[in-house]
Amino acid sequence: MPVKVPEKTADQVVNLACDTIAKKKQALVFVNSKRSAEKVAEDIGKKTGVEEVRLKELAREIEGVLARPTRQCERLAKCVKGGVAFHHSGLAPKQRELVEDAFRAGAIRIIACTPTLAAGLDMPAFRAVIRDVKRFTQRGMQHIPVLEFLQMAGRAGRPKYDSVGEVIVVAQTQTDQEFVEEHYLRGSPEDILSKLAVEPVLRMYLLSLINSRIIGPRESIVDFFGRSFWAFQYKDLARMQKIIDRVLNVLVEWGFLQEVKEGYRATLMGKRVAELYLDPLTAHGFIDALRKSEGKKLRAFTWLHLVANTLEMRPLLRVRQKEFEKVQEKYGLVEPNLLQHEPSMFEPEYEEFFDAVKTAMMLDDWIEEKDEEYMLEEYDCRPGEMRVKIDNADWLLYGVHEIAALLEMQPVLKEITKARLRLRYGVKEELLPLIKLEGVGRVRARKLFRAGIKDLGGIRSASLEKLSGLVGEKVAMKLKEQVGQ
Repeated sequence: MPVKVPEKTADQVVNLACDTIAKKKQALVFVNSKRSAEKVAEDIGKKTGVEEVRLKELAREIEGVLARPTRQCERLAKCVKGGVAFHHSGLAPKQRELVEDAFRAGAIRIIACTPTLAAGLDMPAFRAVIRDVKRFTQRGMQHIPVLEFLQMAGRAGRPKYDSVGEVIVVAQTQTDQEFVEEHYLRGSPEDILSKLAVEPVLRMYLLSLINSRIIGPRESIVDFFGRSFWAFQYKDLARMQKIIDRVLNVLVEWGFLQEVKEGYRATLMGKRVAELYLDPLTAHGFIDALRKSEGKKLRAFTWLHLVANTLEMRPLLRVRQKEFEKVQEKYGLVEPNLLQHEPSMFEPEYEEFFDAVKTAMMLDDWIEEKDEEYMLEEYDCRPGEMRVKIDNADWLLYGVHEIAALLEMQPVLKEITKARLRLRYGVKEELLPLIKLEGVGRVRARKLFRAGIKDLGGIRSASLEKLSGLVGEKVAMKLKEQVGQ
């Protein structure tokens, strides 16, 4: 049924938000993109009239999460002062936590968010306002699935907080309203599909199950998967067996499984790949690349590109048309140092290869001590997205290190470890001796280095007074303790 609220502005979402606050309630406003979430939060924040000391304190805390606040941090802090926030995967994890906690405490009344907030969080939202039921995909603007709609709608009126809740969909026309009623309110959710039908998942599970000795003989493999949801859904068991046989043959060919009298057994390499939770295709790519590394001049970019060019790092940064020349120029400079090379422009992997180059460029800028604001301006990559990329790359570099150790490639182990440390802390190689100290991050390490304190010996010889002036008295004392003084 249509909902009428006082019209303070021409924007119905803003009116709904203001009406929610007037009722002393809270709301989640779902939109289809990060940019929209930020814009909607700003528009609502201008009209709330909320001013509280606790919100000003929260705004300062949010702005101080990063060493140097980005434009996004400043926008969020400004919104929070009015009792409104935006929430999406681009926020730093600590900022997301602060926003969620403040919403639960009742300090923040409205959150403009992407559908990621609909997944599994229990929040005191009286209203779920769904502004967008379409989003941009590779096939253009498409309607969101019914399951996703229901997930968002389910955030309203949680039993722990309210006895009732309201779900309001903003429809611009009568046709839109009729579609929402027919498709989302009366429609049926989509079927749930087994993920085993996706080959990378099947590869991982087959190797993992065989390594764990849960399955081994071919009959037990077929029987195990024959009782899965995938088999129930797929129904064509003969064809399913052919798919399993093909994947088994590939795992044998790559050296992760060996055929024995009893069936299949994981090799030493296969066992480690399973333990690392790597897609066997990724591990095979790492092995192939490592074997090409002998005689190469290896740099940090070598390893960053290797891990960026994997399924696990998706979604990669997309190379826009205007950036293609710049990315190709970078590739030309680093090509002699890479372990994987440019495919033919007619191959399907061509665009993804250069997306991986761009993603590696971003990670390389990070280890060259560019900050989050630079990443946002240069790559349109927000702090939260950046952190996910860094964590994934760190895990994959650990996988490369472990595979190289099994291959007994001792010369590259040190280089991979160095690249991991630089990635984890976002520093140039010269700061590595300092960054290992507790209480020293990239900013403090750079301060110490500029002051001539470049290693543990420099910490020992520096006076407590000098250290205190650089990093504060408490940290200075802790540094002295760590070097035995």
